[in-house]
Amino acid sequence: MQRRGGMLLEILLLSVAISFTGKPFEALLNLVLTLLFFVPGTVHTALVVKDH
Repeated sequence: MQRRGGMLLEILLLSVAISFTGKPFEALLNLVLTLLFFVPGTVHTALVVKDH
């Protein structure tokens, strides 16, 4: 159960990082990418935060 909680926290933190950039559509897209495939969501987060 602890592992699931950690994974959920990671998913939420990726979306929160993008939310702080002020791009709500990007945050929603990142949430979908992260839920479907973790690696693309992580890469997307890095690119959006880097461009901010």
